[in-house]
Amino acid sequence: MRELLTLRVNGLEVEAAVPPHFTLVETLRYVLGLTGTKQGCDKGDCGACTVLLDGVPVLSCILPVQEAVDHEVTTVEGLVGRGTAPGEPHPLQRAFDECGAAQCGFCTPGILMSAVALLERNPRPSRQEIAAALSGNLCRCTGYTKIYEAVERAAARLREDAS
Repeated sequence: MRELLTLRVNGLEVEAAVPPHFTLVETLRYVLGLTGTKQGCDKGDCGACTVLLDGVPVLSCILPVQEAVDHEVTTVEGLVGRGTAPGEPHPLQRAFDECGAAQCGFCTPGILMSAVALLERNPRPSRQEIAAALSGNLCRCTGYTKIYEAVERAAARLREDAS
C-alpha cells in the first residue's frame, strides 16, 4: 500500500506515492528521481544524505518522509541558481571545483548542503565554525583542508556579490 504525499522540493510542489516506511532519501532518489542526495549508511552517521528542511540541515536517511510534508526540502539539485544567476552553479559548487575539494564525490552533496546552511546564517565563518558545521559529514578521500578552503572561498565570493 502506498501513501500519496504532497511535498515541496527545490521550490516545486510535487506529489509522491510512497510506501509508508520510506524515508526522505528513499523518496527523493527512488520516487522523485533526485539522485544527487546520496544514500550511504542509512543510520544517520555519515552525512551523505544531508538535505535542507526549511533551511536547516537534516539527515534524510533517518527522516520519515511524512515529516517533510508542509516543509521546504532543498537538495543539491536545488542549489543551481541559488545565490547566483539562474542556471549557474552555486558559488560553493564552483569553489569545490576550483579548490579540488571533491575526489570520489560521494560525500560532496551532503557537505555542500551543510555548508550552504552555514553560509546562509553566517557569511563570515571561521575555520573552526566551518569544521563544526561540517562535523556530521564524513569524507574518506580528501581529508578536510580543501573542503574548508572551498567553503572559505565561497564565503568570500558570496560577500563580494552581496556588496
